[in-house]
Amino acid sequence: MTSPSRTRARTLLPRWTRLPRLSRSSRLSRGTAASAALLLAASAASIAAPVAPAYAAAPAEHVEGRLPSGAVYVMDKPVDWNGTVVLFSHGYRPAGTPLAAQNAPDDATKALLLEKGYALIGSSYATNGWAVADAVPDQLATLDVFTERVGPARRTIAWGMSYGGLVTTAIAERHPERIDGSLSGCGLVHGGVANWNNTLDPVFALKTLLAPGSSVDVVGFPDQASAAAAAGTLSTAVAGAQATPEGRARIALAAALHNIPGWNATSQPKPAPDDWNAQQANQYQALQGLLALPAFSWRQEAESRAGGNMSWNTGVDYTKMLRRSPVFKEVTELYRDAGLSLKNDLRALNRAPRISADPAAVDWMSRTSAFTGRLRKPQLDIHTTGDALVPVQTESAYRRATAAAGSSSRLRQAYVDNAGHCTFSPAEQMAALHTLEKRLTSGHWQGTDPASLNATAAGADPTTPARYIPYRPAPYPRPYDLAHPADGR
Repeated sequence: MTSPSRTRARTLLPRWTRLPRLSRSSRLSRGTAASAALLLAASAASIAAPVAPAYAAAPAEHVEGRLPSGAVYVMDKPVDWNGTVVLFSHGYRPAGTPLAAQNAPDDATKALLLEKGYALIGSSYATNGWAVADAVPDQLATLDVFTERVGPARRTIAWGMSYGGLVTTAIAERHPERIDGSLSGCGLVHGGVANWNNTLDPVFALKTLLAPGSSVDVVGFPDQASAAAAAGTLSTAVAGAQATPEGRARIALAAALHNIPGWNATSQPKPAPDDWNAQQANQYQALQGLLALPAFSWRQEAESRAGGNMSWNTGVDYTKMLRRSPVFKEVTELYRDAGLSLKNDLRALNRAPRISADPAAVDWMSRTSAFTGRLRKPQLDIHTTGDALVPVQTESAYRRATAAAGSSSRLRQAYVDNAGHCTFSPAEQMAALHTLEKRLTSGHWQGTDPASLNATAAGADPTTPARYIPYRPAPYPRPYDLAHPADGR
């Protein structure tokens, strides 16, 4: 790709007459899909890609370019632009994977947005991995390029999915003058410190209860090879434990500390509310995904940026944490069926040698990836209830922060009844966008209840599901934000 000054705008003709252009788009889509597959493997989720609508998208200017940082960007502006630009922040991509720009959550939703006249822009980040320090300036630079080429937008909306929800919330808190509102889907709105702390908890429990004599490390990896070796050792222990009632009960306990739901992938039949064995089997799949990438490989990359271990469990009472988990009942039933003492295992967890964090690493993660809760512009968060990778309780953490900061009136949160990470339909995503726009136009929230959101979704795209439900997530197990200065080690 060339520099912005040398990039020429090209008008997309209908797709059946411009095959070379579609071939290029297909290559970008395949790169995006490959990164998404890695992310979804971590949550053991299987998400079917939405099918693009049959109608042809409106002709649009399509521009690709490269920022001075090395990040690449992509822009699509319909001929009948409605004056709103959507700045899209993509999800986590492992370090070492190719940079690829993305300006919409999926092809089907992109087609709907272009057909309705939205301009869509977005960049890769200069690096992949835990790259929020690169992502925010790269996204804002992309917005600058758009403004220079096209002129100021009537309205600018920041939108991010998964890790991109963290990037979007960082833009909303730190650069509110650049946007009019923000939309986070399945986002890491609890921030980086809380994320890595709570990723530590299930791994600590698995090692303590299933591999007590092992010397496997769970933090402080010098390189990817050591992280992969540790992941393999613990994954093998977990696989062996799954074969016994005692092991399954302990796996469920570890899952509960991360609030992994008993239905967390669209490939899984939804278990009955009291089918503890089916729920545990689903949690086992998600935990193995957590071990495969986020808990070790992705942690090592984040530690290398932070300059050390940014997580701790000193002072944590795992008995209290378990009792607050929405899957506490499942754990107690599986322990009873296995003839194990839950009290003894919790005592073992609470007495096990604890892990302390590197203060400088915590400081780096706090400065780059923790939130104040101070929103200056409206933000709407949506989340699926069956998310294992970024549990729905992250929304409770951000609600807590905004309440402490006095900006909870600017935040609304809505919930989709589905398993998996970011498994929203195009209709559900369009409903969220339109509801945020109503807030920006009227100055007050309206239609954020499930019935209204579902009606808006059906009007935006009657071909895909609308599954918003009344829901209030449990407290996040280990919240950490800058609105509560007493939080700490």
